[in-house]
Amino acid sequence: MFESASTYTLRQHRANSVVLTQAELVEIRAAQRTFEGAYLRTALSQFSFSLIILRIFTQEFYSIGALFAVFGAFIMLASLLRRRSGNRQFFRDESEGGRKKFRTSGNVVAVVSLISIAAYSALLVLLCRLQGA
Repeated sequence: MFESASTYTLRQHRANSVVLTQAELVEIRAAQRTFEGAYLRTALSQFSFSLIILRIFTQEFYSIGALFAVFGAFIMLASLLRRRSGNRQFFRDESEGGRKKFRTSGNVVAVVSLISIAAYSALLVLLCRLQGA
């Protein structure tokens, strides 16, 4: 399912043993903060929001709190998917002839969009049920 770091190369070295230049380190750190970190922070904020709902509100709102916890879990999985695709963007894959290809993270954006649409649709249904009860 997940490729190991030894399948990726940079300057003829395996990704797990390469010595990076200062510019490469800055580039990797910036990408991690900007992209991977954003998904992780979003997941943590969803977990926190679900805990607030579960602690403060009454039992009628527990399903909404659980929904946000599940939403956070799926965003956390999307964060892992983004990390995996981030490795592909920086390092070269030996199985593809060692060529470095530019790949956008459109697949991760599509996954997060589908997760968000599903979660907010479920939230709308839960709120309509709550109002009708």
